[in-house]
Amino acid sequence: MLYLWLKALHIIAMVCWFAGLFYLPRLFVYHAMSSDPISRERFCLMERKLYRGIMWPSLVLTVLLGAALISLNPSYYLSQGWLHAKLSIVALLVVYQFFCGAQIKAFARDENPRGHVFYRWFNEAPVFALLAIVILVVVRPF
Repeated sequence: MLYLWLKALHIIAMVCWFAGLFYLPRLFVYHAMSSDPISRERFCLMERKLYRGIMWPSLVLTVLLGAALISLNPSYYLSQGWLHAKLSIVALLVVYQFFCGAQIKAFARDENPRGHVFYRWFNEAPVFALLAIVILVVVRPF
């Protein structure tokens, strides 16, 4: 029963984290397109609140709950290739989130060197990560 509760909470935390990973770069698109100071200030506030209030707590819970799941049967999970691949993708997503944090700081200093087209493409990375993670966990190809 503990396993099922941890799994459910892990999935909920992951969904919340991905909601932020999908939405924050979309805010970057709009922020990069904005020209007036009031809009830019509003986007800075929205980005900061999303990053600190939703994305970080969700990331921490996702990782902690995932670690708790692994700890229930570490000899099994740590011998599975699909899990190592999944954890590698999760590590890349953590790096992605740190990069998002750097972008928030650049926007706050009004020093963003990138245009909205960059952020439109940047916004797609979490989609591919989510596809890979779901396939790895459900299909367990190796």
